[in-house]
Amino acid sequence: MARLLLLLVLIGGICAAAAASSPLLPAAETMRVSFAGKSEFRTVNRKPLGTCLDPSPYLEISVSTGGAPLPDEAFLNVTVSGVRRPDRSHWLAMITPSNSSVLGCPLNGVNYIETGDLASLPLLCHYPVKAQYLTSDPGYLGCKASACQKRRASGTCKVRTCAATLAFHVINFRTDVEFVLFSGGFATPCVLKRSGALPFANPAKPLHGHLSSVDSKATSMRLTWVSGDARPQQVQYGTGKTATSVATTFTHKDMCSVAVLPSPAKDFGWHDPGYIHSALMTGLQPSQSYNYRYGSDSVGWSNTTKFRTPPAAGSGELSFVVFGDMGKAPLDPSVEHYIQPGSTSVAKAVAAEMQTGKVDSIFHIGDISYATGFLVEWDFFLHLITPLASQVSYMTAIGNHERDYAGSGSVYPTPDSGGECGVPYESYFPMPASGRDKPWYSIEQGSVHFVVMSTEHEWSEKSDQYNWMEMDLSSVDRSRTPWVIFIGHRPMYSSSSGIPPSVDPNFVSSVEPLLLNHKVDLVFFGHVHNYERTCAVYQGNCKGMPKKDAKGVETYDNSNYAAPVHAVVGAGGFNLDGFPKIGLHSWSLSRISEFGYARVHATKTDMLVQFVNSNTSAVQDQFRIVKGAR
Repeated sequence: MARLLLLLVLIGGICAAAAASSPLLPAAETMRVSFAGKSEFRTVNRKPLGTCLDPSPYLEISVSTGGAPLPDEAFLNVTVSGVRRPDRSHWLAMITPSNSSVLGCPLNGVNYIETGDLASLPLLCHYPVKAQYLTSDPGYLGCKASACQKRRASGTCKVRTCAATLAFHVINFRTDVEFVLFSGGFATPCVLKRSGALPFANPAKPLHGHLSSVDSKATSMRLTWVSGDARPQQVQYGTGKTATSVATTFTHKDMCSVAVLPSPAKDFGWHDPGYIHSALMTGLQPSQSYNYRYGSDSVGWSNTTKFRTPPAAGSGELSFVVFGDMGKAPLDPSVEHYIQPGSTSVAKAVAAEMQTGKVDSIFHIGDISYATGFLVEWDFFLHLITPLASQVSYMTAIGNHERDYAGSGSVYPTPDSGGECGVPYESYFPMPASGRDKPWYSIEQGSVHFVVMSTEHEWSEKSDQYNWMEMDLSSVDRSRTPWVIFIGHRPMYSSSSGIPPSVDPNFVSSVEPLLLNHKVDLVFFGHVHNYERTCAVYQGNCKGMPKKDAKGVETYDNSNYAAPVHAVVGAGGFNLDGFPKIGLHSWSLSRISEFGYARVHATKTDMLVQFVNSNTSAVQDQFRIVKGAR
């Protein structure tokens, strides 16, 4: 509600300001038309850029490629030179495609805010992928890097100009890049200089391969990757086996929007996703390692990577990692839409965990990339997780920032997905789900039966998802998988307050009885950006408390089942949520506001859960659940 009120106030204020727009720029500055067609909003929003006062005739933008096309990943040094008067308002944008609009659109501040991002970001008509003020170079204002452009007859310098060099991290998102220099800050930009288009060496290159399980046998694995080419490609794996890909894509027409306030995904934040390839590797064995590569002779091949299948259902043990709310963060000093500051530390810590060989699978439980309609951010997120998701099964659950939008059929009508409405999520992460836009599923690995629900789709009693959950929970064979773990995004229990509240009492009253009736052992949720663990809880009351074992680890004895234990693990990257200092609930036993993840090791009779701080690798909370013979 608070975000909605802020949107209404902002729209009213900016519309009044935009009504007095200045004369249109020459046609050459109108580089790209709206993807979504004209609307009253966009007509009011588009505002021609003012003319920069006295632009220097010596301005140049040089990029450290030596004239060569861009590689698949690079840290580029971009130098702006020939500046006569350095100013704090000078900034450099990386835009893609290179013919994107650089008109000013002051109302696009609403596009940022509607997804929850309140940072100060550029108000152009097409989202710039990255931006930096030239003051990122600490010597810029003091003209530490200078050059003489014109000399007097005496030989002394008559015109001296200044320069700044900035570092930009670039990955292959297929469309060419251009660097544009602005003055006037983010809010009132005017163009000073453009670099010209910089293409990628291979826009069709197959990239970002990531794995997922398709069933509980662990004899097949799905590989999904991105390419700029629609033709079928292959994955080559094992000893001479191949599988051919099926390529899909989506367009801006598949995105959600409303007439009054067009979504970022529909226009401002749209970026062509290329083609998403998916291939099924079959004939595998559980808990075995295989080498693979993907691509084709025409577009090139990925590097060879080794992956391991998870243990099959009913086998003795399983080790997995679980976290939520990760997103991504720039690897350079740039500002971007929706930066999640802990994402890189969590990704690096999980990668280090995987090097031990003790991670069978990963569960990322909602709020995946936080692209929220700024679609090039999916490429950066996929790049971040590739070292993880290319080696073990990377299973996901949908969250509000993937699915929710007004009029889209989501339970919550907030604009949190930026108009994506689950389309990119389901394209990039094909799970063994019930069907299109029914992203709930179950899967068994080792001694665990996982139930993965969508908190964003209807879960009320007698809904399709409710009926599916009841049926699935009723079908669990406890002799094969003695543990049942329930996974979703929005929690049933959280001590952190928010607007709107993090816990929906209607969701709790509808679904919590299912968990108790079917003796769910452990529940993982995200959405709240911290870690919290409960007692064995039902309807807000502790039905069972852990006791310390011989090593001092708090242990829940489920031989005499009382209720599920809940753990919020939403500390995967987004800005952390704190906890109240007073008024804590009796069901809350452990609360940690640090970036990190949970690692779980389950045998047939013992499950150990540890919350790991991603910055220090320290175990900050741990507990066991036991049952049967020990």
